[in-house]
Amino acid sequence: MRVAPNTEAREVARAAAQWLALLESGEASEADHVRLKHWRDSDSRHENAWQKIQLLRQRFASLPTELAMATLDRPDLARRAALKRALGLAALVPTAWLISRQLPLDVWRADLQTSTGEHTRTRLADGSTLQLNTASAVNVDLASRQLTLVRGEMALNVPGSTALTVNAPYGRIIVSRSEVCVRLNERDCNVSVVSGSVQLQPLHGPALQLNAGQQLSLQASGAGPIAQFDANMPGWRDGVLVAQNQPLGDFLRELSRYRSGLLRWEPALEGLRVTGSFRLDDTDKVLALLAASLPLEVHSRTRFWVTLTPRKNIV
Repeated sequence: MRVAPNTEAREVARAAAQWLALLESGEASEADHVRLKHWRDSDSRHENAWQKIQLLRQRFASLPTELAMATLDRPDLARRAALKRALGLAALVPTAWLISRQLPLDVWRADLQTSTGEHTRTRLADGSTLQLNTASAVNVDLASRQLTLVRGEMALNVPGSTALTVNAPYGRIIVSRSEVCVRLNERDCNVSVVSGSVQLQPLHGPALQLNAGQQLSLQASGAGPIAQFDANMPGWRDGVLVAQNQPLGDFLRELSRYRSGLLRWEPALEGLRVTGSFRLDDTDKVLALLAASLPLEVHSRTRFWVTLTPRKNIV
C-alpha cells in the first residue's frame, strides 16, 4: 500500500496550482514565464505536477466562453469591467477545483485512474479484470497480490484460485473465483458480491464471508448488516444507470457523479419518481429524457452549469 502524501508533496501541488492561476489571470509577465520554467526545470516532481495540472485544465477549456455572450455587444465600460472580472474568476475555477479535489497526491500518483464520466476496463497480468467507474483511482501491486482503492468505485473479477486482496480505508476484501464491486463513500465503503464469495476483514470486528447477491457497508466501527441485491441487474459496469421507482433526488445525486460541473435542482423535484435504464455515456440525453417524462424543465447556462426546475403550466 502507498502512504499518504507528505507535506512537501502537497506544497508542490499547491505551487503548480498557483502557477496555473497566475497564467490564467493574464497578468503573468515575461519574467514570470522565466521563473515558471526555472521552477519546472529545477525538480522532476515540479515538472510532473505541472504536466498533470495542465491535463486537468484541458477539461475546463471551454468553460468561460458562454459567460461572455450576454455582454460583449454592449459598450458600457462598467459592464465590460464586470465581464472581465467574471472571466477572470471563471479562469480560476479549475485552479480552485484542483486544490479542493486534486491535492491528495495519492490520487494523482495512482497506477490507474479515471476522470469524471470515464469508465475503463483493464485486463491484469494474472488474467483478472479490473473496471474503474467515474472519478476513481486504484494502485495495483500484483507482486504482493494487492490492490488499493484510493478513490471512487471499482469492480474486480478474479477467475483463478489465487486470491487478490483489495485494501480499502475500512478493511480488506479477499477475492478469488469471484467478482466484487467496491465503492468508497465519504464515511463508509460499500462491498457488493456479483458472483462467488469473498472474505471480509473489517478494521474492527470479526472476519466474515459475503456471498453472491449480498452487500454490506464497511465502516470505521466495523461491518454493517448484510443486505440483498439483484446481482443480474445491469449497472455502471455495463455503462447503465438503473432506477426502479427511485426518488428523483437520489437519482440525480447519483447521475451527478458522471457529470463535470454543477447539476442543481429545486427541492420540489426531490419526491418525483424515476423508473428506467439510462445510458451513462450521454448524461445530457438522460436529463432530456427526464424532462420528457416528468414535469420538469432543464436550464443550461453552460454545459457545466445545469439547473432543473418544476415545469411551468402554460395556459
